[in-house]
Amino acid sequence: MAPRVLLDLRMVQGRLHGIARYALELARRLPALAPDLRFEALGPLHGLPPLGPLAPPIPVYASAAGFLTFAEQPRFRRSLRRIHPDLFHATSFSVPRFWQGHLVATLHDATHLVRADEYGPITAAYYRWVVRPTVLRARGLITVSAFSRAELATHLGPAADRWRVIPQGVDEHFAALPAEDRTRALAPLGLPERYLLAVGNDKPHKNLALLARITTRLPLPLVVLGGHEAPLGFPPTTRLLDALDEEVLPALYGGAAALLLPSRHEGFGLPALEAMAAGTPVIAASAGALPEVTAGAAELVDPDDDDAWIAAAQRLVEEGELRQSRIAAGRARAAELTWDRTARETLAVYRAALG
Repeated sequence: MAPRVLLDLRMVQGRLHGIARYALELARRLPALAPDLRFEALGPLHGLPPLGPLAPPIPVYASAAGFLTFAEQPRFRRSLRRIHPDLFHATSFSVPRFWQGHLVATLHDATHLVRADEYGPITAAYYRWVVRPTVLRARGLITVSAFSRAELATHLGPAADRWRVIPQGVDEHFAALPAEDRTRALAPLGLPERYLLAVGNDKPHKNLALLARITTRLPLPLVVLGGHEAPLGFPPTTRLLDALDEEVLPALYGGAAALLLPSRHEGFGLPALEAMAAGTPVIAASAGALPEVTAGAAELVDPDDDDAWIAAAQRLVEEGELRQSRIAAGRARAAELTWDRTARETLAVYRAALG
């Protein structure tokens, strides 16, 4: 019998965030890379939402263990005992405290620990009593950047040498589109002909408040994906977008004069990679894992320097030579980090954990 590997997809609900995309990309790609293993997934109680090309080609079991709910842990254990996989991959910080089977765990960042005052005592207790003892016994530990590995080792443990750094990737369809295809995809949104783009939410470390302060001083109108969740005082001239179909995202990135990513703390920063793959220059905060992920391809700016963000945006809009150099460097960097690479390196962790 082929060993059974179960991936956690319970967080795949509503608008796809970075962790959900990570889990889905693994579930999509691993079966073709390892036909000697049987891949399955643990999904939400009412099934996965419509995912189009992101739908995983593997069985998905409904789980009564809601994602990060009060009743999660006992139901989590029951689900895993019922399915009885040879290996379970906890693809986020929701880990099975009371299940003793073979475990690989991915923690994407240490945000909840480093910025504990923003998340409260319940989150702190969850990390102390659930996450820490579970990762200590895991057979494989993964994180997505050297920055996150250092923070996790410091604030959570185990030691840094137990964490395998496997970067996230970018899908092949995040590529520069012909102008007519891009115009057709974006037409229903009614966006300005030229715009700057931001992607984020209202969590303080995402720092969208900075963009709300400077929007009227930027050289082009600002479009914010996820901004409908961020009541941060954006003026009426700012276009706030809800979730978009997967097929529209490359056009949204590619149509922007630049992506602005002012986060004070990121374990990875996937929008930067997606924008670079789509041929859009990036202005990123010189904080967290963003310098590591962009690897010299982005304009790096102090996350709290309003004037520096305005000046960086003006340079990329007005200086054609600088813009083209950033676009070329971004595409080269994005080509290095693919989801296939992520899946292959993750598969090596599985094989080691299965012994």
